[in-house]
Amino acid sequence: MEGVHSILTPALALAAGVVAQSLARHLRVPGIVLLLGVGWALGPDGLGWIDPSSLGDGLFVLVDLAVAVILFEGGLNLEGSRLRREQASIRRLVTWGALITLAGGTLAARELLGWDWSLALLFGSLVVVTGPTVVGPLIGALRLRPRPATVLEAEGVLIDPVGAILAVVVLEIVLGSGSESFAASGRDFLVRFGFGSVVGIAAGFGMAALFRWRGLVPEGHANIFVLALVLLLFAVCETVISVSGLLAVTLAGVAMGNTETPIARDLREFKEEITVLLIGLIFVMLAADVRFEQVQALGWSGLAVVAVLVVVVRPLGVIVSTWGSELDWRERSFVAWMAPRGIVAAAVASVVSMSLEQSGISGGTELRALVFLTIAVTVILAGFTAPGVGRLLGVRLPGRDTVALLGVHGVGLALARQVVRSGTPVVFLDSNPQHARRAEEAGFPVVFGNAVQERTLQRARFPQVKTVVALTSNPSLNAAWVERARSYFAVPEAYVATVPGYTGLSRELVDGGGARAVFDSAHDLDRWELRERRGEIVEGEWVYASPENGVDPDASGEIDENVLVLCVRRGEEVLLMSEDFVPRDGDVATAWIYSNAIEQATQSLARRGWTATAESEKPGAP
Repeated sequence: MEGVHSILTPALALAAGVVAQSLARHLRVPGIVLLLGVGWALGPDGLGWIDPSSLGDGLFVLVDLAVAVILFEGGLNLEGSRLRREQASIRRLVTWGALITLAGGTLAARELLGWDWSLALLFGSLVVVTGPTVVGPLIGALRLRPRPATVLEAEGVLIDPVGAILAVVVLEIVLGSGSESFAASGRDFLVRFGFGSVVGIAAGFGMAALFRWRGLVPEGHANIFVLALVLLLFAVCETVISVSGLLAVTLAGVAMGNTETPIARDLREFKEEITVLLIGLIFVMLAADVRFEQVQALGWSGLAVVAVLVVVVRPLGVIVSTWGSELDWRERSFVAWMAPRGIVAAAVASVVSMSLEQSGISGGTELRALVFLTIAVTVILAGFTAPGVGRLLGVRLPGRDTVALLGVHGVGLALARQVVRSGTPVVFLDSNPQHARRAEEAGFPVVFGNAVQERTLQRARFPQVKTVVALTSNPSLNAAWVERARSYFAVPEAYVATVPGYTGLSRELVDGGGARAVFDSAHDLDRWELRERRGEIVEGEWVYASPENGVDPDASGEIDENVLVLCVRRGEEVLLMSEDFVPRDGDVATAWIYSNAIEQATQSLARRGWTATAESEKPGAP
């Protein structure tokens, strides 16, 4: 049965982890909360279907490799420009903040639980880390201001390898197998840190360079190629200098994530999926490996230690680390409240506990139980109170209002000019540098990059976007962009440009309710762009009045390439035009007219109930 159990344990943990995280997304709760519960329910204290001990040392090998991939993925998502803006606060949190947490956690465990200094110091080192796998999803759901979001996200990713190195150095001191003095131990820390940093950054840029040579890596092999290199990088670094691998893979992710490569989008998507899989697997197994009675045995003193970490140690570390920074007191207060521990704390605690037991030193079981209690309490606290605390402190972004436009050209710029008249902010996205420059010269913010890449959407502040308008001539790109905006950021409104007789993805998107067809009808935007460059456009305003005999049925939904209705002003509000738009009396439309067919365009609009205003009688270029 043992052989069967060793196969069933990882397979069942894998499946349970995926199901738990999927359910957590539906329930809008932190995934780790359900993962801990599922691990306990399926472990020896529950149904007994998952037995991590059946894997022996293989459990910790699996944990190490999984954590390496998770931290690499976290590094991929750290944008260099955002890090530089908040570098002072981030640097201090990873250094001074870590030291304050080490000291505070040590004193709390020593005084409240009566542990000896060695065991208390180990606990302090283990809770230095936070939880990027918890913080990241919370930031996305809360829609925080950029400054606190950047600080929390970067701290969560960067402090994990630092905390892991610190914990191992402390463990070596406790076991007596490392340096005999704190000075020598500090030297060991710097050696690990320096080696991991140099090798990791070099490896990250090296991997990015490989993919600039098109064809070097066969198509379809890029993701597995990078995954293999990341695991190899981790293993080599661990072999040369133990515990340097986590920092190496993290910084390799940062370096590669901030270097443009042809595979950047696919790589990030692949790593995100692998990360979800691995987080579920590891958390379920590690939670199953902890007995409930071990946590219960800590009693109220254990909860008191966690309380000290939350209400005393963390705020003190944040105050010291962010003093003099651009963060205001509300943002600092929120950062102080958000310090959930995650998978790295759980993984390193399990390794440290096993090392103590193998060395015949008591306290390993209690140490791991207290770390898991800290994880459970801080995750539940952050997950269920962060929305209210963020709202109370005013660090959440205001309601969605931005209009994001995909593709910079004359039609899009004309539409943007009308939208901003109502006070609504707009942002363009385009991967063509000349197009991006055109938007900037027109005074509009523009994000240059691959628009279907999540990092690009983050740079465009998509948590603040209310409406997306896809205006490219590529229906596949339009559909993919709208789908990403809706699935990743829950953007409520979507419009997509269509061409006469459109079918395929555009038709499926519109008919399925995923988007509305923008403008009064399907149009050949390339033709309108050519006319705009030639100066053959007249932009005017047209007021709507219900015709006495009703709208000419032949004019309803007609495709007229002599007139393009961009949008409609209703009072102080500017509404985007669409094929299914129902006008009201007094609505004022902004339209482009082909200058060589003004009379035909005017007649077409009149049949639909639109009459030119006085300003429209004066043709002029937009």
